[in-house]
Amino acid sequence: MLQWKALGVTMIVPTMSVAVIIAVKTWRERDDEFWINLAICFWIAANSYWMICEFTGHEKIKDYAGFPFLVGMICVAWFYIKRLIINKDDKSILD
Repeated sequence: MLQWKALGVTMIVPTMSVAVIIAVKTWRERDDEFWINLAICFWIAANSYWMICEFTGHEKIKDYAGFPFLVGMICVAWFYIKRLIINKDDKSILD
């Protein structure tokens, strides 16, 4: 099973890299989707932290993964709140 743990930890770097690149690209384009992409970065970070804690046996501190997950949820909420404010009269907010 050790080889699967090493592969899992190794996969964190390219996954986070792609997520950050996409978030930076949408930020540079001033796209509203940036907030969703930023949330994905936080969620990948939370899952990576959780996975590393599981692999190394640090069961007591793995619950701290909830903080980046919560920040990701706040980013998504901000995305929809901004859409709601901008498109008050538009009925297709969730499109």
